[in-house]
Amino acid sequence: MPRIITTVNVNGVRAAATKGLLHWLEGSAADIVCLQEVRATEKQFHAAIAPALAAGWQVVGAESSAKGRAGVAILSRVPADAVRVGFGDESFADTGRYLEADFGDLTVGSLYLPTGEAETPKQDEKERFMKSLAAYLGERAAEVVAADRHMLVCGDWNIAHTERDIKNWKGNVRKSGFLPHEREWVGDLLATGQWRDVVREHHGDTAGPYSWWSYRGKAFDTDAGWRIDYHLVTPALAELVTTARVERAATYAERWSDHAPVTVEFP
Repeated sequence: MPRIITTVNVNGVRAAATKGLLHWLEGSAADIVCLQEVRATEKQFHAAIAPALAAGWQVVGAESSAKGRAGVAILSRVPADAVRVGFGDESFADTGRYLEADFGDLTVGSLYLPTGEAETPKQDEKERFMKSLAAYLGERAAEVVAADRHMLVCGDWNIAHTERDIKNWKGNVRKSGFLPHEREWVGDLLATGQWRDVVREHHGDTAGPYSWWSYRGKAFDTDAGWRIDYHLVTPALAELVTTARVERAATYAERWSDHAPVTVEFP
């Protein structure tokens, strides 16, 4: 089974590749890297990460039918045994927001949940996505556990679950990403007992660790961030996690995305 799994929203893979993504990949010990917001066609994506592919990384992806939008991918040291795009809802099948792959007894999902915008059609779409995804995750968790397998779904969930997951929570209570019913949705996923938020578990009742900071102002320098990039893991696998961390850049200048990689390790 893969030992180190990382997720990162690259905020456009072509730009990220020129800013430091390729250098980060070269130094990463990860066995699997899930990417979100690739925002490129398959041809453009492969061209942008050509040095990584030449170095042996395998890649599967799901691009969006909307040009320059969304897109998810999974990079791995070894080829996937099987790959599936989407989560069974045809209305989101070509949106480039969910991809999963099997590696031995582990299934890994790369998720880019819609951003939304409170009291707009975008929020309505986000909530339809959330409802459908929750049903799917419940079914899949039951299936993999019954088959004595493990599953990990990581990516940009675009929801800060609790006040510990956002620096300026008081100023965002009416904004998408921190709306009460969105936060309740995450809580309901965890309350089923089928999924565990292993980064939160390993950091306890503390602020952060944040994984996204706005490019505006001095959000990164003052660590005024959001924790919206999660690894949700089935229970037996969650018990094996040894480390869960955010790979925050040392300085603003060293950032190659507005998100930082989030990594979990297993024995």
